[in-house]
Amino acid sequence: MLNRDTPGGRAGRGLLLLVAGAVLTLSGCAPAGPPEVTFYSDGHTVDAKPLIDCDVLVRNCSKDPNATVNLRARPGKPVQVSVPSDVGDTPWLVITQYADATGALKAKQQYLPRNTKLAYTATPNAPGDQLVVVEVQQLGAAFAADPSGKPILDENGNPQLVARAYWSLQIQPG
Repeated sequence: MLNRDTPGGRAGRGLLLLVAGAVLTLSGCAPAGPPEVTFYSDGHTVDAKPLIDCDVLVRNCSKDPNATVNLRARPGKPVQVSVPSDVGDTPWLVITQYADATGALKAKQQYLPRNTKLAYTATPNAPGDQLVVVEVQQLGAAFAADPSGKPILDENGNPQLVARAYWSLQIQPG
């Protein structure tokens, strides 16, 4: 039995506390959840979980229909998008929908190659345009195919990759 008043007693108690702390720390570790995307506009930030999150081959997917997030943004103001390295290490897209000054809905898309950026600023085309939706798509290794199984090619002759995860921001005019 260790005596608390002896140097060995204090060292033994310290070692016991260190081991107990390590056990608690390790037992508290849980597998990481799906990656979250951060949207920022007009001084406010919101983190989004994916609506759909699939493996790289888009075979096993989980869905969260309540994952859409909301944020206020004034007309003409941008939305900054930040993705974790889990997303930025792969090709990803930002699809922006906005209403122009006449109220007509328009869309534009920006492709971001893998390992190039972890952030993007979504902007409307003109100062009076209102962003409506900003969607982030992480591309997987699967490609789109026609009914015969042949890859659908883009304008450069490359197979069109299928999105493996989606995050969606709905914007309320501010």
